[in-house]
Amino acid sequence: MASTSDFKNGLVLQIDGQLWSIVEFQHVKPGKGPAFVRTKLKNVMSGKVVDKTFNAGVKVETATVDRRDMTYLYHDGTDYIFMDGDTYDQIPMSEETVGSGAKFLLENTEVQVATHEGTPLFVELPVTVELVVQHTDPGLQGDRSTGGTKPATLETGAEISVPLFINTGDKLKVDSRDGSYLGRVNS
Repeated sequence: MASTSDFKNGLVLQIDGQLWSIVEFQHVKPGKGPAFVRTKLKNVMSGKVVDKTFNAGVKVETATVDRRDMTYLYHDGTDYIFMDGDTYDQIPMSEETVGSGAKFLLENTEVQVATHEGTPLFVELPVTVELVVQHTDPGLQGDRSTGGTKPATLETGAEISVPLFINTGDKLKVDSRDGSYLGRVNS
């Protein structure tokens, strides 16, 4: 059990038999009336995001979430196979569990896997990943109609927008949360 004063981003709560992760929270103390905590919760299994308000000081049941460092090994049909570096156990996970970060996964990438009672909940990739551009069209000097960006396909198959000066074969730093271009990696 945790009080509303213990809330922090990433804390997993158990509400009505479902697991919800705190995305954002804000303690509000209005001029009149009792204080409360406004939260944005994400359903760990479905990804649905809801807003929920708790009265200050209310006790909420927390879920025990075990976070372990694992290595992504390979993609097998619909499953992604991860290995625990300590026990060498291989764990298959569905595309839904891995989430949108799957398009930035390279073999041997170190990730963090969150489990609850042995069930994988979600996979956290490193915030930035380094990937090579598999294909992009040459940028035309003076073409500013697209805001100075063009599409590029990365080695994992993900497509992102990059500046015009990026060429096929360049190694890029990409934000794995939203797929945004962060910069070129000098080899």
